[in-house]
Amino acid sequence: MYILRALGVFVSTVFYGLISLVISFFDPDGRRQNTVAQRWARSLLSIAGVTVHAEGLEKIDPNGSYVIASNHLSYFDTPVMLATIPAQFRFMAKYGLFKIPLLGTHLSRAGHIPVFRHDPRSAVKTLAMAAEAIREKHISVLIFPEGGRSEDSHIQPFKDGAAYIAIRAGVPVLPVALWGTWDVLPFGGGKIRPANVRLRVGEPIDTSSAKLKQRGEVTEQVRQQIVSLLGEHV
Repeated sequence: MYILRALGVFVSTVFYGLISLVISFFDPDGRRQNTVAQRWARSLLSIAGVTVHAEGLEKIDPNGSYVIASNHLSYFDTPVMLATIPAQFRFMAKYGLFKIPLLGTHLSRAGHIPVFRHDPRSAVKTLAMAAEAIREKHISVLIFPEGGRSEDSHIQPFKDGAAYIAIRAGVPVLPVALWGTWDVLPFGGGKIRPANVRLRVGEPIDTSSAKLKQRGEVTEQVRQQIVSLLGEHV
């Protein structure tokens, strides 16, 4: 079964990646590609045998713009978010993913944002680009404030990139808590397993009057909400 699931994920990724590539030539704002990505994500969850139980989706304005901030447990976090969150969003992903054939092409052409982890100058420029994309395209951006997947399934310290983007863009931060994706594909694991995943949306945190120097305070508010939403799963 492990091999069949892995093969299914590969085939689905190639299939939807090719569709997205073709659509990208007629989709300058990336919205149609986002729809394709949502279908790809739902196919991955179906192939993997993942059921998502979501709470708090009514707090999201489908026409609003947010910086969506979530804890990060697994490579399956992004498909879960794509398949579940009712908003047009792009995500920030490590630069290495943009080098992967087909996947990297989709990420670039759809307007997702590469993160350069080891270059502070480029990192600040990336955050500014994300804020600009939110303002100009009226979209949301997904970011994992821990900076990478948790190695032990426990929540890690947060970086202040999400707060920085939200304050510069003048939009709320939307805290989201995930658990169960570690059981699907843990850090360092190579086998995809069926699991029940839970997604819980917190209260949007207004940043319209915040200053950049207050990004640490906003970051702490985001982390406290996510910890509270996770409860015993922290």
